[in-house]
Amino acid sequence: MLRFLTAGESHGQALVVILEGLPAGLQITVEEIQAEMARRRLGYGRGPRQRFEEDELTLIGGVRHGRTLGSPLAIEIRNSEWFRGDKWHEEMSPAPGLTKEPLTKVRPGHADLAGMQKYGFTDARDVLERASARETAARVAAGAVAKKLLAELGVAVISHVVQLGSARAASGKRPGPADLTAVDESPVRCFDAVAAAAMIAEVKAASADGDSLGGVVEVLGHGVPVGLGSHVHWDRKIDSALAGAVMSIQAVKGVEVGDGFEGAGQRGSVAHDAIVWDTKAGNYRRETSHAGGIEGGITNGELLVVRAALKPLSTLNRPTMKTVDVVTKEATVSFKERTDVTAVPAAGVVVETMVALVLATEAQRKFGGDSVAEFVGNALSFRATLP
Repeated sequence: MLRFLTAGESHGQALVVILEGLPAGLQITVEEIQAEMARRRLGYGRGPRQRFEEDELTLIGGVRHGRTLGSPLAIEIRNSEWFRGDKWHEEMSPAPGLTKEPLTKVRPGHADLAGMQKYGFTDARDVLERASARETAARVAAGAVAKKLLAELGVAVISHVVQLGSARAASGKRPGPADLTAVDESPVRCFDAVAAAAMIAEVKAASADGDSLGGVVEVLGHGVPVGLGSHVHWDRKIDSALAGAVMSIQAVKGVEVGDGFEGAGQRGSVAHDAIVWDTKAGNYRRETSHAGGIEGGITNGELLVVRAALKPLSTLNRPTMKTVDVVTKEATVSFKERTDVTAVPAAGVVVETMVALVLATEAQRKFGGDSVAEFVGNALSFRATLP
């Protein structure tokens, strides 16, 4: 199975990710990973920090001459802002010392206060640096490699924004793998041009008010094979793994597969996918996609559909959120770090990442193999057993 672990803080020297369980022989380059990470920086409504937080990536181990070795893959993402002056050298120094400016006006909606209480901290920076969504840069780096592995099986994972603020895309208007460039070229990564214009207007209005917006992103898995996941244990169900992985992303407050919450209000006679035999293709297929490509915790070979609902960002450009200073206990407004009006378009890339990592993990569990050739061969052998 694939396993990954990230380390590092938002304004520290670097983020690091270690990805274990990759088969040998997977072709991968720094440029391919950086291309995926550049997509994370896309989106109308991002703030100036995207100009500072550049991703300087180095492959430290697990790759030789452009191919994986079967050993753990180690990636370092240097924080270029660390090297632009002394502020963060002092503020985030690992050497013994004290900060000159502790953050005590905790922000509602962030991990600040709960984290300080949990770990006994008196400075919110001890919490927010790791809780920051900057950590997702390391996840995207790992996800870029997972996507390369899935591509060996003909699987493509893409995302698009279906809601930003109150503006919604037309239901059922979904991009295919060939449409990903068009999605990324949209300022809000929306496949529906009419809805995209309404979303941009929402962002402009929120920006003028110094406010923030949440939204919903939809991730689609094209070409996902039958049989990933299992019905036999709660922690082997692939929808359980997907929900946990996606919910772990900063600001995500809701996850659904297929029709999800909408299906809860329907009758069973219309909420499920009729199964038919495709004589021409020689296989089973579903006439609809209400289940989102998963039945009983197992992928069924249909289009995988996962959506994530993101709350509006908790840090506002015009701080007005009522809070308390943890030292004086006096009422005040929260402090402000650099922030965006919305990160929903970029969050779609992060949700892609987590979906890809789960699918790649389950594909490795199902098909195994120490090399890419063995992995692909095992998958082809399994497919040959299907009607």
